[in-house]
Formats: sequence, structure tokens, C-alpha cells
Amino acid sequence: MASTLKAKGFGDDNILGEFHDSYSFPRQLIPETMNDDSKIPLVIVACGSYSPITYLHLRMFEMARDHFNEREGYELIAGYFSPVSDAYMKEGLAKASHRVKMCQLAVDSTSDWLMVDSWESRQSMYQRTAVVLDHFDYELNQVGGGIKTQSGEIRKIKIMLLAGGDLMASFGHPGVWTSEDLHHIVGRYGCVIIERTGTDVYGFLLSHDILYQHRMNVLIIKQLIHNDISSTKIRLFVKRGMSIKYLLPNPVIDYISDHRLYLPEL
Repeated sequence: MASTLKAKGFGDDNILGEFHDSYSFPRQLIPETMNDDSKIPLVIVACGSYSPITYLHLRMFEMARDHFNEREGYELIAGYFSPVSDAYMKEGLAKASHRVKMCQLAVDSTSDWLMVDSWESRQSMYQRTAVVLDHFDYELNQVGGGIKTQSGEIRKIKIMLLAGGDLMASFGHPGVWTSEDLHHIVGRYGCVIIERTGTDVYGFLLSHDILYQHRMNVLIIKQLIHNDISSTKIRLFVKRGMSIKYLLPNPVIDYISDHRLYLPEL
């Protein structure tokens, strides 16, 4: 099924002026070949503000990796953070260049399979999640040519959206998501949902017509250790002069301090 969504800017410099480097898609951690030809190669993508990134954001990827390692079907080859652009205009949103850098510091200091893609962050206009997933499909399967199997065959990489149960619940909020986008995200790509405490993901899946139609493309993972760290709380702690140690990676804490992010306005 070909995409019918218009995704402008793929490969272009349609970017905000705050970035001082040219854009290139990160693919350094994509393996050259698969380990198991019987599986489907998979990349998971998490979109969000990341102002700032926290250990919960990183843990979501690890929970997803545990899930796929324990099951047949998919070979998880990489994960990506895709920070939203400044055009999102959300309260508490640090500049995109800061948020990309904090995400990069977090993955560089903690992971050997996660990357940060700044394409969405660089856009002068807000990009819908469906368009962002199309961008990853373009870079990984058209530009990158997919991935080789052990037998030398070229196989297309499947892309899925990684998100928390709160984002899935927003699928039901009037005016937030179009039906076309939901069919595109869940039907064409698929979702990996981390069920957080207090969210009834299965109940919502049953009640939502589009999600139920594509329910075989929605994977729900239970959060076995309760973790409610949020970027909002981190920003508030910084504003109040409280410690944020052990809530996010030390290089990110240092970056926030060095650049005086999230401090009260004078």
C-alpha cells in the first residue's frame, strides 16, 4: 500500500535556522545483515517533545526490546528518537537544537542501538506523526535500500511507532488525530504501546473503531516496574532549584545546567 500522505522536505533543507550543521539521516547503528532470516526486520520510532529526555523515555525502548527478544516474528534492529520541531509551540519546550542535543547525549551515554533523528526537529512547520513515519520509511527503505538477510536477499524494514498509553488515549480526543492519519499510522506501520499505570489500553483498543480494525498491528507491553518520571516534573524541579539526579542521564543534567534551561524567567 503506497502512502497517500504528502510528506514535504524529505532530503531537503526545509529547516529552521537554529541548527548550524547540515542534516544527514543517522544510520550508523543499522546492521548490514539480519541475524535471523525467519524474522521481519523492525525499527521502532518514538516521537515526542523530549524537553528534556528522561530515563522513562529510554526505558520504553528497553521494554520494547525485551518484548521482541522473547517472541518470534520480529528482529528489532534499531530504535530512533524523533524530537518535535519548535513549531509545535508547547509550553516548556526548549529550542529544538537543545532537545536534539540532550537526546543525543542520552543515547551516546547509555545505549548501543538507539539513535536520534533531527529531521522532524528541523522543520519550519509542525509535521504530523504519519508524515514522520513516512520520512523514516523513505530513508530506511528507499534511500537505504532496506537490509540484507543472511542469504543475501534484500528485505524491507518494518517501522512501528513506540508510544505510551497516554498517547494512545489521545487517539480518541476529538480534533487531535484525523481518521486518515490513524489508518495510516496504525494500519500501514503499527504501534508498540507501553501501558502505563492508570491507563486501560485494552479497554480503549476495544472501544476505538479504527484501532480495533487494525488491532493485529497494535502491540501492548505492560510496564512491570512503575515509573512516572515526566519531563514536566523535571522542568518544575529545575525551576524550583531541586535535584534531578538519577532521573535522567548525567550528561543531560550537565547540559541543562550549562545552558541554564528551564530556569524561572527573570
